[in-house]
Amino acid sequence: MVEHVEISDDLIAVRHHLHQYPELSFKEYGTTKFLRDQLTSHGIEILDTPLETGLVAQIKGEKPGPRVVLRADIDGLPIHEHSGLPFTSKNPGVMHGCGHDIHMTGLLAAAYWLAEHRDRIAGTAVILFQPAEETGRGSRYVIKTGALGKVDALIGTHNTPDHKPGEIAVSKDPMMAGCVSFAVTFHADGTHAGKPHCGTGPIEALASTVLSLQTVVSRNINPFRPVVLSITEVHGGDVWNVIPDTAGFFGTVRYFYKDDHDLVTRRFRQIVESTAAAYGITVDIKWDELAVPLVSDETLIGPVAQDVPSYATSVPVITSMGGEDFADFQQLGPLVFGSIGSNGQPGHHGIHNPEFVALDEAIKPTAEFLVNALLRVESELA
Repeated sequence: MVEHVEISDDLIAVRHHLHQYPELSFKEYGTTKFLRDQLTSHGIEILDTPLETGLVAQIKGEKPGPRVVLRADIDGLPIHEHSGLPFTSKNPGVMHGCGHDIHMTGLLAAAYWLAEHRDRIAGTAVILFQPAEETGRGSRYVIKTGALGKVDALIGTHNTPDHKPGEIAVSKDPMMAGCVSFAVTFHADGTHAGKPHCGTGPIEALASTVLSLQTVVSRNINPFRPVVLSITEVHGGDVWNVIPDTAGFFGTVRYFYKDDHDLVTRRFRQIVESTAAAYGITVDIKWDELAVPLVSDETLIGPVAQDVPSYATSVPVITSMGGEDFADFQQLGPLVFGSIGSNGQPGHHGIHNPEFVALDEAIKPTAEFLVNALLRVESELA
């Protein structure tokens, strides 16, 4: 038996408020207070945790069973909004350009329903409003603090504007990519631009390395396995007549399978270090693992997927090279993840775009996925 969640005008107003007052990662103080007040007003217990922003609450059922986490991310992006919405951001330069306001409101709606139907809960529903997803470090922060305690499974969602509200995609295959950020800095002997023989400038090494790295995917990766290696920033020099003593670049790797990750990591270091050596300079590499690939637990996602057509339209997953730090919670227990349609109109804009729009109609399927996935996961774990 699946459950349906009604979305009141008050919840729509909550979503609009959250959209108007976005806050950056690890600075979500106002958002946290607002969410705390919302939960408290509905009689939902807030747990005492070390979290500075974000919060953990719980709803105990009338029957014993597992502790299952429902998670929503709460941070905005450093984007100046141009969506044209009547409830556009009032915080200049900050925008909910990834739909986290939809995620938060959907989780609030699910929490309100669960608080009113404790007889349907076999265990404990743990409500996590997680900070700093956009940094790729928010989930690790929550894990490090021990804020969740022992849990048996975790359930999350992300909206996708490529699908319409009422459409939901789930899969046992990877849904979102693993994400690495890298920074490379070459160290050389700077000199006057008219006396290049007196130094060992880093610009040529940088240029050669950037070009060589483009062969990692095209010549080392199986073409049937998606991998991205993108260089996104290049820096070197401050004045036209000086060869600098440092230069460098930044970028990201996205992948779905660990063996591809390991191959790219190895080839990246080989190319960067050997090129630096060839130019007679040294190099520093910063390699930051921000997220692993997001894969739902194969045992749990099947039963959850079977329920979806009873309250939404089941659609194929659009695999994303975007990262999602929810994947890191696999350290605590098996994961279940749903992709919730949020727009689907012709000419819509994607996430992280100043003109991105997620529709209010996405709140209801978000809440219903969370509620029904929770009840199904509890049943499976029992």
